[in-house]
Amino acid sequence: MALAVAATVEEGGALVVEAGTGVGKTFAYLVPALLSGERVLLSTATKTLQDQLFGRDLPRLVEALGLPVRTALLKGRASYLCLHRLDQARHDVMAGDRAVAATLARVEQWSHGTKSGDLAELPGLDERSPVIPLVTSTRDNCLGSQCPKFRQCHVNLARRDALAADVVVINHHLFFADLAVRESGMAELLPTVRVAIFDEAHQLNETGVQFLGAQLGTSQLLDFTRDMLAAGLQLARGLVDWQGTAAACERAARELRLVVGRSGPGRLRWAGGAPDGIEPSGWQQALDAVHDACAQAAEALAMVSEIAPDFPRLQERARLLADRAERFATKCEADCVRWLDVGTQVRLMESPLDIAHTMRTRLLKEGEGGRAWVFTSATLGDDARLSWFTEPCGLQEAQVLRVGSPFDYPRQAALYVPRDLPKPNEPTHPQAVARLAAIAAKRLGGRTMVLTTTLRSLRAIGDDLQLRFPAGAGLEILVQGQWPKRRLIERFREGDSQGGAGCVLVASASFWEGVDVPGDALQLVVIDKLPFPPPNDPVVEARSQRLEAQGRSPFNDYFVPEAAVALKQGAGRLIRRESDRGALVVCDPRMATMGYGRRLLAALPPMRRLEGADDFAAALDALRDAAAVD
Repeated sequence: MALAVAATVEEGGALVVEAGTGVGKTFAYLVPALLSGERVLLSTATKTLQDQLFGRDLPRLVEALGLPVRTALLKGRASYLCLHRLDQARHDVMAGDRAVAATLARVEQWSHGTKSGDLAELPGLDERSPVIPLVTSTRDNCLGSQCPKFRQCHVNLARRDALAADVVVINHHLFFADLAVRESGMAELLPTVRVAIFDEAHQLNETGVQFLGAQLGTSQLLDFTRDMLAAGLQLARGLVDWQGTAAACERAARELRLVVGRSGPGRLRWAGGAPDGIEPSGWQQALDAVHDACAQAAEALAMVSEIAPDFPRLQERARLLADRAERFATKCEADCVRWLDVGTQVRLMESPLDIAHTMRTRLLKEGEGGRAWVFTSATLGDDARLSWFTEPCGLQEAQVLRVGSPFDYPRQAALYVPRDLPKPNEPTHPQAVARLAAIAAKRLGGRTMVLTTTLRSLRAIGDDLQLRFPAGAGLEILVQGQWPKRRLIERFREGDSQGGAGCVLVASASFWEGVDVPGDALQLVVIDKLPFPPPNDPVVEARSQRLEAQGRSPFNDYFVPEAAVALKQGAGRLIRRESDRGALVVCDPRMATMGYGRRLLAALPPMRRLEGADDFAAALDALRDAAAVD
């Protein structure tokens, strides 16, 4: 892999590498990139992985290789403390809450000593804290060079460091956010970089489509209204009817929510003039009201634009919101899909079906000048050309390399597919999964992770296990959502090593990947059902319809490859080191009985098969005994 990366860096072009768990892909791309002497952009999937790459892997290699390389870390503005917003936060209504005030005081104390302003440095700050939006800026509310704290701004200092560095570590969200709006500093940075490497590249397409479309939400409208009213009353009281202007925007947001009615929560299809189940003329009137209210707000803000830098920025936000309302009142663009997200707020969403066009026209064409693009992950598809990844990313012409894992899977891991469980769509299926997980976890003394495909299953299985093992019953049941993700993983890794109870972690979504629990703390991964995409999801439906129009099979060319990659990601939580041992259970009889099950089995690492409940029990006993000896 390192030789292939070195050749691509030297010659230019695009390289796609699927590198199995344990290959050491991080060093395999870092070593040739660092030795090349080129300026390098490294992008990874999450801020946690960014911190690991920048704080651990890069410094080790730079020191080992003895290179005079300057590195920098660049995140989105929401990761950095905004000093101007911190000043304003003291006067925010929420600051009257005792818990919010206490956290604000901690942030303020930390602000005097931090050099980077990266909130990840502040110990114990929950990523879900209501304080974070109060002390960080967004593209909408940032005052830019007009800000009184511009010279000390942590975001701009980070961008300045990035422009001066030889190696810059970013994340996919920042990359695509900048590609969409060209304002995060990447517009200056990317043209000066000849080598771009995307780790955890399997997330590129889904991350990209989030940013390359458009959205309009009732919370956006209400946030704008609140900011406009606060700035108007503080800086230009009496010059505009701020209360009346704000009331019109609030009323428009409320009417938009009301016209949706009691639909949801969830996604509503939107193939015609209005989302499914919503009366078209009422929907159009609600969008017109949003447009008119925001346009009138923009006119009011134009009258006071000279008074303070806040007003031109607010005027720009008002115009953008009006433009979005107008866009959603017209027909959806070709090769895009629209839907309505309904929850506590309503969000109007439009996105392209994939990032292929953007990659070909805005990125890969720049490779003509010898630029090198490297894309790598442990899971990029289940065929030789890695079509699951290369097609939606416009990389069909890229060089493809597959590097297998060095782990001895037949010796280290076992796979069990119980055939006697209810079908996945039967109401008793979650209880059957919980019962199997409970028996196995009790036998192992915890050390079990249950991965679910839906939040409904997460709740059902989590509740069932918590009833089976109340506090003090020998096992601690951890369920996603009860604590922040970082704390859940720390407790799970700890297991019974500190004299506490063994752990069972029930989780969904983001826990299927990027979770690293080596050693005996994790010996059993239970997957509730095959992770097919939900067929009634508007994006999934639109992608299926496009394949049908091309004369292809949506099931074989989309649903099965999606399930194969997701299954491989989930199974990848089990064996993380050469010394790890464990068992994987897929609680979906279709894996053993349906024709496509063979394809899904082939996508998994070559674990030895357990044929029945007795084999499974024996395997668990062997794992328990081996852990006791260790």
